[in-house]
Amino acid sequence: QVQLVESGGGLVQAGGSLRLSCAASGRTFSSYPMGWIRQAPGKEREFVAAVSRSGGNTVYADSVKGRYTISRDNAKNTVYLQMNSLKPEDTAVYFCAADRNIRTSNYVPAYKSAFDYWGQGTQVTVSS
Repeated sequence: QVQLVESGGGLVQAGGSLRLSCAASGRTFSSYPMGWIRQAPGKEREFVAAVSRSGGNTVYADSVKGRYTISRDNAKNTVYLQMNSLKPEDTAVYFCAADRNIRTSNYVPAYKSAFDYWGQGTQVTVSS
């Protein structure tokens, strides 16, 4: 099992940027495709972005495409989410998650139910 700890959330004005980080425990981090999922108040969790084990492939929700960038550093057991041009509708708790299933190095899960391990989340608030 892997433990995931998110950081980097906060309050930012519309149009601003934030960079989220997710530190993973354990020596098998590079075995997991990783993703970010968010949950706004009163709404279901929403898939945001994911990255393959190798870091070479990524996928994004249409709502964040062109504004967000997911990346990973397997040497540091960390996955990142760079968020630019933030909008008030991006306000949510952002969760880091790992897919524990055996996957090819370039496989990228594109839906929230693919993920098995979750962090506790970090709050992102975008003011208008």
